[in-house]
Amino acid sequence: MLIISILAFLLLSLLPGDPAMIIAGDQASPAAIEQVRRQLGLDRSFLEQLGIWLFNLARGNFGSSLILNQSVLSAVGERLPVTLSLAALSIGFTIPVGVFLGSLAAYFRRTWIDSAVMTVALLGVSIPAFWIAILGVILFSVQLGWVPSSGFAPISQGVGRWFASMALPALILSLFQIGFLARMTRSAMLDVLSQDYIRTARAKGLSEWRTVGKHALRNALILIITATGILLSAAIGGSVIIEQVFALPGIGRMVVQAIMARDYPLVQGTMLILGFTFVMINLIVDILYTLADPRVRHD
Repeated sequence: MLIISILAFLLLSLLPGDPAMIIAGDQASPAAIEQVRRQLGLDRSFLEQLGIWLFNLARGNFGSSLILNQSVLSAVGERLPVTLSLAALSIGFTIPVGVFLGSLAAYFRRTWIDSAVMTVALLGVSIPAFWIAILGVILFSVQLGWVPSSGFAPISQGVGRWFASMALPALILSLFQIGFLARMTRSAMLDVLSQDYIRTARAKGLSEWRTVGKHALRNALILIITATGILLSAAIGGSVIIEQVFALPGIGRMVVQAIMARDYPLVQGTMLILGFTFVMINLIVDILYTLADPRVRHD
């Protein structure tokens, strides 16, 4: 987290342009620009600015947004449910479809089913998300009118309205994830299906459903859990593009607006909070290892 906080501060300082001039406006006088620079602490040296930034973080002070007139924590708190809803729903689409397709391809390896599933997975990984998002809006919103083209309905207004506003963005966001998870699941299942205990289970007369679904898939869960953790982090990061296309008031769209406006406190605070989220996701994945595989607990 310390490294993330330093990098967040360092990367923003490397952006071209004078943030004081951008914030003050094109018509601002040199005196007004200098006043903004002093208010932001930009007249201090880099090490002084970094020290103040870290000292405020240690006190739990993430600063205040320059464009939203509210604290960074408040701004993130208002928009975090939108991004988490998008990421969670996309993972909800991804896990059952990706695991099923990967297991299907592994079971029917070197057949046309395997080739078809891997081709679809490759397309899902390769096609740009913003292009598919635009096509999705044209087809499902403009032409068919099944879902709204933009906006977000909170779940407090009804599960149906919430799902209608999030279904298409989440589905498009999950296309890459499904392709990635299907390929990872296939690789893990191929390794497990070649093990001796799978041949023993079949020799004992166990059904293919029980052999593959219970014994093989459970032993492949370690790699699948790892891939799911990676995809959840990627879903939160990838929401930037989707939120822009569908005008969703989430963290990704807010960060883009903050970068364009050179709102340093908002960008830095959001990057740090997202970094903490990724660290927690990795920690949860490590804990799930022990639940999925008893051998991890013994090790």
